[in-house]
Amino acid sequence: MVWDDERAVKPPGHQIGQDLSSLSEEDLAERIEMLKAEILRLENAMRAKASVRTAADSLFRR
Repeated sequence: MVWDDERAVKPPGHQIGQDLSSLSEEDLAERIEMLKAEILRLENAMRAKASVRTAADSLFRR
């Protein structure tokens, strides 16, 4: 008999280098979308930092 609290809990997110052989196509598609969203978040953070750096450079180079 399987109790509700004994069910396997799906690990959150994705680990780089993780074995993918046990994942379904649906799982893989979900992870791709999650990783694409994370890439966008990282790119936005890079742009924000570059903007701050550019502003600081222009302020201190006067």
